[in-house]
Amino acid sequence: MRDLHKMLILVGLALAACGVYLFQDLNGSFDYALPRRGVKVFAMVLTGVAIAYATVVFQTISHNRILTPSIMGLDSLYMMLQTLLIFFLGSDHITIVNKQVNFLLSIAVMVIFALLFYQLLFKKNERPIYFLLLVGIICGTFFGSISTFLQVLIDPNEFSIIQDRMFASFNNVNEDLVWTSLVFITLLIAFAWKQNSSLDVLTLGRDTAINLGVNYDALVKQMLVLSAVLIAIATALVGPITFFGLIVANLSYQFFTSYKHSVLLTGSIVISVVALVGGQWVVERIFTFNTTLSVIINFIGGVYFIYLLLKESRSK
Repeated sequence: MRDLHKMLILVGLALAACGVYLFQDLNGSFDYALPRRGVKVFAMVLTGVAIAYATVVFQTISHNRILTPSIMGLDSLYMMLQTLLIFFLGSDHITIVNKQVNFLLSIAVMVIFALLFYQLLFKKNERPIYFLLLVGIICGTFFGSISTFLQVLIDPNEFSIIQDRMFASFNNVNEDLVWTSLVFITLLIAFAWKQNSSLDVLTLGRDTAINLGVNYDALVKQMLVLSAVLIAIATALVGPITFFGLIVANLSYQFFTSYKHSVLLTGSIVISVVALVGGQWVVERIFTFNTTLSVIINFIGGVYFIYLLLKESRSK
């Protein structure tokens, strides 16, 4: 089957999933239920676009299909920030109560961290990409340890608020945040889409890419910052989803035969929409909200991650 036919099938599945989620059992509640379902679907689409794009680009830069942008510690930084705000300022502070303020503050902190992180590590051009990833793992572990320590000391009533933010949820997405995220993500994707041909060359390796005229170091820095910003927006919008990018990116690699990023990125985005909307339908209709979508994704993603590790070890 050609890639075009596969893409059309995936688009059809995505539209079908969105249609079923939006219109099933409305029972005439078009004025009340439909707008709220529409906001949730829109949030899922934006989250899928941001995570899928960031993961594919990040794996292209690192030349590793097991790594994801979460290895930089952004998820752990988000949880540490939420824990620090509630621990020192309380759950009734404006940075917690006002979702717009919390959203913008979370994005700002994660983006500033990513920029400082890259600026320090890329000060000398001889720093390899794997050194950056190693430091990212250390930072993520450090942030996680601080969060765990403070959560042990915090008031149990306020800990329940932190616990709600540990897992991604689409049930209480703020509509204003969705529109703000749309503006940010659209601008970032519009800027980055022009680099698809350069990313195609980047897959050939550093030396080959440089010989073919790609400004390798500048492109890597731009794409790393782009990945960090997209993950920051998705995490601040709905919460951390650790393994989701790993799943959709690798499914796209296996499903499509093309090496072109225009195909792989589009495919991973459509797969992410199918997975998120379909998964949310399963959570609401089958599990009746007894679990969250991120728990299911992280479980499946963890199993898939182990499978990829075993597959990688056998191929050597």
